Amino acid sequence: MRFMVIVKANKDSEAGVMPSEQLLTAMGNYNEALVDAGVMLAGEGLHPSSRGLRVRYEGTKRTVIDGPFAETKELIAGYWLWQVRSREEAVEWLKRAPFDGGEELELRQVFEADDFGAELTPELREQEQRIQAKAADAAARPR
Repeated sequence: MRFMVIVKANKDSEAGVMPSEQLLTAMGNYNEALVDAGVMLAGEGLHPSSRGLRVRYEGTKRTVIDGPFAETKELIAGYWLWQVRSREEAVEWLKRAPFDGGEELELRQVFEADDFGAELTPELREQEQRIQAKAADAAARPR
């Protein structure tokens, strides 16, 4: 099963405050343990919302809204994508994360093809596999 771990933004992450060398070291060690265990598929920190934007869709109208965004508690500052055997295993890894400043993380299971049942026809499954293969190829190529 795959899970996305969402690291919630806070006042410091939204202000662009960079982590200390101590936290970067601890996070590097944690990420290395995740990779060595075959858990971590991806993970990155995100720039503050002041450098981002949102697009609102209303019928055929598209509205671009530049950041920053007011509700910090609704923003994300980073993420991991994990492959684990169970939700409980993901929680155990979360408990080991080297945070200590009131950070909040959210754990969400990623949909797998089988979750969609009969609605995901053989043709749609084949298309999904093609898309994933192309995405993997694109990620492997330098830009």
